[in-house]
Amino acid sequence: MKLITDAMAQTEQPAAPAQTAPAPAAPTPSPAPATQTSVGAAGGADANQPPSIPDMMAQLVPIFVVMGIVYILVIRPRARREKTEQESLRNVRRGDVIVTTGGLVGKVTKAIDDNEIELEIAANTRIRLLRTAITSVRAKGEPVKDTPAPAPAKTAKPAPETKAKP
Repeated sequence: MKLITDAMAQTEQPAAPAQTAPAPAAPTPSPAPATQTSVGAAGGADANQPPSIPDMMAQLVPIFVVMGIVYILVIRPRARREKTEQESLRNVRRGDVIVTTGGLVGKVTKAIDDNEIELEIAANTRIRLLRTAITSVRAKGEPVKDTPAPAPAKTAKPAPETKAKP
């Protein structure tokens, strides 16, 4: 680009009289016009200089805004949903109908320990299953009543007094 502008500048000059000094063999580099300077992000700074701190921050702000939107719309809801699913799988109890990773549907008959349960898949057919193999809980059963509720205490009514005849 600079060579073209130099050549155009030379052709536009009027022909010099013979008495003037001859033109130099190679044109000396002249400063580029203001329209050809590369304007950096700093608004007039040289292209070789790194951008200033405020300019870098102005470029990073949209990236942080997009990351925040993705976090709010995608990551938080998924994490909340996974947390509730894990909690429901951890709280499986007797009477719940569950689906296993193998596709078996059955009713929980007993919680053996923290890692295993007993699952009834057909009449009198029970299997032991790891809690990690539970895919979903279909229906929650009635809470297990470990101890019967105490019968309400009856207050003794005083016996009707009979009056003795004199």
